[in-house]
Amino acid sequence: MHRSTPAPGPHRPSDAPPPRLYCPEEIADTLGCSAWWVKDRARRRLIPHTRVGRAYRFTAEHLAEIIRLYEERPAKPAQAAAGATEPFSAPGAQTGSAQPRRPVVAPTTRLRARPPRRQQQYSAVT
Repeated sequence: MHRSTPAPGPHRPSDAPPPRLYCPEEIADTLGCSAWWVKDRARRRLIPHTRVGRAYRFTAEHLAEIIRLYEERPAKPAQAAAGATEPFSAPGAQTGSAQPRRPVVAPTTRLRARPPRRQQQYSAVT
């Protein structure tokens, strides 16, 4: 008997191979951190991941998003430099005064230590 092979149909997304899943240790090696950190962040739902059974797994897209989440951009140079070089001045203060302004500090309350608990327990028994 001769079996005929079906004619190739249009390409469907379900025909695509599944994405490669990486374990936390592989992600940690790539990021330069510990596997514990990766698992902890996944458990707290702070980084994207996939759960297969009880295991955390990551795709290449997850890794790219984790890198974007923890990316830090430098501050704008014009604003950062201007803010760092300006002297502190309060509104209405004269700029040529001889004494520098001190920050206002709230009054403090003096703390007292309480007696140890053992002393309280045994002093009532006598």
